[in-house]
Amino acid sequence: MAGPPPIEFWLGDVVRLRRPHPCGGTDWRVDRLGADIGLRCLGCGRHVLVERRRLERRLVTFVSRGDALRSRAVAPVDR
Repeated sequence: MAGPPPIEFWLGDVVRLRRPHPCGGTDWRVDRLGADIGLRCLGCGRHVLVERRRLERRLVTFVSRGDALRSRAVAPVDR
């Protein structure tokens, strides 16, 4: 039995996570896509890499969505 489909993240998305960062911020901007998702805290500017599965579990909501076209432009091409 297959689980739910993966959540589609775009560059520039602002996401809210369950637990706050030590600086008190809960909102993060997506700035890297791949097996690991790069997030930048909007409170203090700290950059972290989070596994996609872990991010999907911790995600509460999208505060704002990024640009889908820009995300597709930097996506790897299957050969």
